[in-house]
Amino acid sequence: MLASFKKFKAWQADFLSRRPHRTLRLTRRRDYVRTLELPGYIAFTYYVSKTVWSYRKLFIGLAAIYLVLYAILVGLGSQETYTTLTDTLQETNSSIAEGDLSQLGQASLLFLTIATVGITSTPTESQQIYAVLLALMLWLTTVWLLRNKLAGHKVKVRDGLYNAGSPIISTFIVGLILVIQFIPILIALIGYGAASSSGLLDGGVETMMFWIAASLLGLLSLFWATSTIFGMVIVTLPGMYPLKALRNAGDLVLGRRVRILLRWLWMLLMAAIFWAVILIPIILLDLCLKGIWPFFVNIPLIPVLLAVLGAVSAIWISSYAYLLYRKVVDERTN
Repeated sequence: MLASFKKFKAWQADFLSRRPHRTLRLTRRRDYVRTLELPGYIAFTYYVSKTVWSYRKLFIGLAAIYLVLYAILVGLGSQETYTTLTDTLQETNSSIAEGDLSQLGQASLLFLTIATVGITSTPTESQQIYAVLLALMLWLTTVWLLRNKLAGHKVKVRDGLYNAGSPIISTFIVGLILVIQFIPILIALIGYGAASSSGLLDGGVETMMFWIAASLLGLLSLFWATSTIFGMVIVTLPGMYPLKALRNAGDLVLGRRVRILLRWLWMLLMAAIFWAVILIPIILLDLCLKGIWPFFVNIPLIPVLLAVLGAVSAIWISSYAYLLYRKVVDERTN
């Protein structure tokens, strides 16, 4: 008992020495503000894209392997569902093939529907497991390849696939914690649905109180996730354990949390813009081709494109997270 108490006191002292903030006490600015000299948002986005492009042979091979495995184990989006969405929109706007501005509106509406609802049927339990495993392997392999290429090592996609999977259990645990940390946002969304159906959001003090509570729940999830994403990178280091990775990630973002959170939000915004820039013109082309050649309805252009965009976006987001982690670590050691 005495040994356990001493161990706890040692842990507490170590924690308090690393975290200057005390509950219900005003923390002096000099104790929590830490420098973080990073490139600008656009400059860093260009740096990430340039880095990924410089290793494009590796990442194209990785994306191809991922797409093949995903198509076999999980399956692509449903062409029938996409056709049903298209037909529904065509019924509401008969001028879809007349070449006017309504085409852009139709394509944009289809893009928003696909982005929010999707065109994939409800996956089975085995498909969900395969999807999670493939996502973890894509993350781990991307981080492993970048770490070794930036260290000057000559590696191939095969090397990454064979060697990157060792911390998959640790990464899964950290990823599970990240999912749990988004439960407050899920609660806010469920509450929004209930409040909308009950008329609570029609105005008044109740509406204000709901949005304050929902905002606080969202901020709580973002507060947690800001460091946990770094934990997803740190846990890939050899010999690293999940809780230790989360502790190191928390120390890394201490005094920088808001600035790093803004980087994560910018990353998601860039991914969304990338999808819109690529997908909306292809949807327009798909609609035009179906109007000219009816047989084109059975060609799954959009489901295949969605899978490709998903793989490319996942590799880019993984690269962004890892390269931002390196920048923060390098700035911390200087």
